[in-house]
Amino acid sequence: MMTGQEYKDSLRKRNIIVYFKGKQIPAKEIPNNPYLRGHVNSAALTYDLAFDPTCEELMTATSHLTGKKINRFTHIHQSVDDLIKKVKMLRMISLKTGTCYQRCVGFDAMNATYGTTFEMDQKYGTHYHERFKKFLEYIQNTDFMLAGAMTDPKGDRSKRPSQQSDPDLFVHVVEKNDKGIIIRGAKAHMTGMVNSHEMLIMPTMSLKPEDKDYAVCCALPVDAPGVIHIFGRQSNDDRKLEGDIDQGNAKYGVVGGECLTVLNNVFVPWERVFMCGETDFAGMLVTRFASYHRQNYGGCKGGVSDIVIGAAAAIADMNGYAKANHIKSKINEMIHLTETLYACSIACSAEGVQLPSGQYFVNMLLANVGKHNVTRYIYEIDRLAHDIAGGFIATLPSQADLESPEVGKYVEKYFKGVDGVSTADRMRVARLIEVMTGGTALAESMHGAGSPQAQEVMYSKLANLEAKKKAALKIAGVKVED
Repeated sequence: MMTGQEYKDSLRKRNIIVYFKGKQIPAKEIPNNPYLRGHVNSAALTYDLAFDPTCEELMTATSHLTGKKINRFTHIHQSVDDLIKKVKMLRMISLKTGTCYQRCVGFDAMNATYGTTFEMDQKYGTHYHERFKKFLEYIQNTDFMLAGAMTDPKGDRSKRPSQQSDPDLFVHVVEKNDKGIIIRGAKAHMTGMVNSHEMLIMPTMSLKPEDKDYAVCCALPVDAPGVIHIFGRQSNDDRKLEGDIDQGNAKYGVVGGECLTVLNNVFVPWERVFMCGETDFAGMLVTRFASYHRQNYGGCKGGVSDIVIGAAAAIADMNGYAKANHIKSKINEMIHLTETLYACSIACSAEGVQLPSGQYFVNMLLANVGKHNVTRYIYEIDRLAHDIAGGFIATLPSQADLESPEVGKYVEKYFKGVDGVSTADRMRVARLIEVMTGGTALAESMHGAGSPQAQEVMYSKLANLEAKKKAALKIAGVKVED
């Protein structure tokens, strides 16, 4: 296993091409680049915590392939207990970072690919699963960070991949030869991609036979020839060039540092190809990945919401109205919503089942319901934080104003709260609430792991409405056929 510093040092060895605001960021500068540093720090913590005796049980596991101790983020779930520990681990890390630490997408992609390749081989006699196990062992031994790459740009949403006027709007195979395949396209909103070592490409939706070229799952280094990453903007990201107060969460940043990853005729050797044309298994891979990923949100967003609750309670103290009954009631509601999110993630894990590959998989219905709750409850938790904090969180002068010889005394004087609390500390908490409850963070809660409609489609299929109707009719005394 790597330490956080070893992880950072390893990033400097890549030949990755990253652009931001039209300019290329030198690869060696990525760990310390002001726009990327917080995201690197939050991912690095997942490495350091594996060596912390108080976190070891959650942060590490035993590889079922090698018997070695590994970081849990490289593990294939071997039991219901593994599924539950995953959720507990995510909440624990979120309590320490207050933001995304980016390794979940690759973690879930590995688990989804592991089981799907096993069942593809059973049906077709292919060798995808053995190939993937070798890749997995490589990831476990190196402790490399893997970025899961599912979301395509999609273009015209009314058309399937093979119907698009531009075929590159979904990643697809453009050539096959005896050495491997060549792929072209792009993956959008790629969490943690610029500070990962490898990526795992997956299809983004169920596919039909005519979409055969788009049924591709493969692994490649993030710095493979032909790969370009364009780092995305975030709300108020230029504050990262200024003082730490205005950033809110200066050490760990906001959300996951997403990017657009462009694949310009990228070669992938056959040993790293885990699906190539098997359209009937694309839907299984997408569904399993989505369910594993939706399992996470009560854990990670539960931990992030713990920080929002703490910040709201702290600002109420600093403003002098923490004892007001309506403030206590709002904080209690935030707690209730947060624990409801967490309960759904624990429940979908506890109801996990074993797949033919031997690994364990979540209860899909509860995983999708849990993520759908996140798309609603986080907005309410954040709304209550705004209500408690007050409008000054959105209109504060800057840290530079606070430190100004000319006007600093006025900021100090007029933004003070209760006695005994410095204006600077009150501003720090206000900025933390601002960055955690607005802009980029809210949009990620809505669309991360799929938009609300995606979850609604899933739980409407899984809820077995016909069985519910029959049960109701029987109780009402209406004769029904069994």
